[in-house]
Amino acid sequence: MIIKINPKNPQPRLIRKVVDVLKEGGVIAYPTDTIYGLGCDLYQKAAIERVHRLRKLSKNKRLSIICADLKDISNYAHVPDYAYRIMRSLIPGPYTFILEATKLVPKIMLTNQKTVGIRVPDNNISLALVRELEHPIITTSVIKPDESLYSDPEEIEQMFGKALDLVIDGGTIVAAHSSIVDLTDDFPRVLRAGKGDVSFIREQV
Repeated sequence: MIIKINPKNPQPRLIRKVVDVLKEGGVIAYPTDTIYGLGCDLYQKAAIERVHRLRKLSKNKRLSIICADLKDISNYAHVPDYAYRIMRSLIPGPYTFILEATKLVPKIMLTNQKTVGIRVPDNNISLALVRELEHPIITTSVIKPDESLYSDPEEIEQMFGKALDLVIDGGTIVAAHSSIVDLTDDFPRVLRAGKGDVSFIREQV
């Protein structure tokens, strides 16, 4: 099922409808500021396992989560002072931050180093979902067989069909991976340069 939501002013009624699907263990495709992602409720283990199967990911491949804001991040990750300053200047935006996870993050989401990837995308739909759900949703890129990214939600719906409980049509986007910044050490490290500018981070190191 595909549902069209206004990307600038998401309709609360439709956001609640999607959140109901997430609470029931559903897996959805939804827009961010970088890609269309596959996602589910952070606390629905079976749904997370479904996402792994849909993306053909190994159990060692950990997924990122979407938080509502910097205050929300502090519930799910330990944030050093320097990391707080960096994130405050970059979010919402096209970045994934690697941080040490708190106990609120389920084990299925953690790396061996007990870290988690966290995003606060500059996208009204994904942020509205997290705020209505009142805790994070997970996110991973929806990738075509040729390894390129989907930018059209109708293509996703045609590709996955009933394997997904719902596809949000938030318009066509220019798909590109987020930049990944590791903030677990005493200084930031850029693990992947993507859509977000990381030149000033490189200059700090």
